[in-house]
Formats: sequence, structure tokens, C-alpha cells
Amino acid sequence: MTLDIDRQVATDTSTDLPTQAELEAWVGAVFARHADETRTEMTVRFVTPEESQTLNREYRGKDKPTNVLSFPFEAPPGIPLALLGDLAICHDVVINEATAQNKRLTHHYAHMVIHGTLHLLGYDHIDGREAEEMEALERELLASFKIGDPYAE
Repeated sequence: MTLDIDRQVATDTSTDLPTQAELEAWVGAVFARHADETRTEMTVRFVTPEESQTLNREYRGKDKPTNVLSFPFEAPPGIPLALLGDLAICHDVVINEATAQNKRLTHHYAHMVIHGTLHLLGYDHIDGREAEEMEALERELLASFKIGDPYAE
């Protein structure tokens, strides 16, 4: 399977952003667990707090920037496309969270990319059972990169 990740930088801060190779490794780990998935194209866009807040307000009704937003793509019936969807990740929020949670920035980014990609694949954490399933998979995938449990206190 060949992943096609369109890495977009739409923020003035371009330092400390994940590289194309890191994105491919993290997303690749998710896809290794979903070998039957045929939609292998996605966009990862690093956005400003303003863009994140606008998207969060318009699509989730929450008027604040957030770490990662997932936008799954649904092709019209009968038209098979490889596009899985888009992630919008707010660099400033991810930096602030990593600092507040005393996490390495790269580790927090790995979590955000894996978390967002799982959302694109249909995982959710609205109810307890779904949350447990999604978080267990996140822990397992992150551990494969020697990254600790992101939900540990």
C-alpha cells in the first residue's frame, strides 16, 4: 500500500512541525492495522489558531481553536476514490498542550496524527466503549514508536 499524504503548512510557524517522513510513519502504523483500507490519500494541514477556531466553530459549534480536527471524505455513491479525508492540526495548540502536559512535542504530534487518522477511519470516543477501543489502539500504536501512554496522569 502506498500512502499519499499532502503535507500543508498554513501557519507562520514552520519550525518543530512533523516532517513528511514522520507523518508517513505515524499514518502508516495506523494503516498497517487496517490493511483492507483502500483510501490511502489524505491531507495533513498545519493551521493557525484563527483557522482552527473558524473550522471548530463552523463544524463543531465550539468557538475556540483545538488540537486536531478530522474531516472524513465521502465519495458520491459508485465513484471509488482513494481520498480518506483531511486533518487540520493547530501547531500553537499542540505546542501549548505538550508543554502543559510535560510531553515531548514530537510525541504529542504522533498522538494527534494517529488520533485524527483513526477518526478518518470511523473511530470515535463519544461513548465509553468506543473511547476505550480507540484509546487502546492509540496506546498500542504509540508504543510501537516507544511513546508512552498519552492518557496517563
